[in-house]
Amino acid sequence: MATIYDVLRRPLVTEKSNYQLNGLHQYVFEVTRDATRTLVKDAVETLFDVTVLRVNVMNVPGKQTRRARSRRMALRQSGFKKAIVTLAAEDRIPFFEGVE
Repeated sequence: MATIYDVLRRPLVTEKSNYQLNGLHQYVFEVTRDATRTLVKDAVETLFDVTVLRVNVMNVPGKQTRRARSRRMALRQSGFKKAIVTLAAEDRIPFFEGVE
């Protein structure tokens, strides 16, 4: 891993992550494969100047499909690693909020 700025790849904005944002103060990011909890915590605290309470990290498997002719399984979308970051109640990350 080169720097702390390379840990976070992109934010994941879905209906579920929107619910987690509003109700639970949790933000979801796609992170690099070799990222750990402490690296994600340090990256979020450094980049967004917030207090991180907890970090959950999980590997999301790739989506599979069947080939019509040979019926073999093939990957349609590769897997990735994501992190769910819980912030303190008074902290927030503004670009998840939309237009203010």
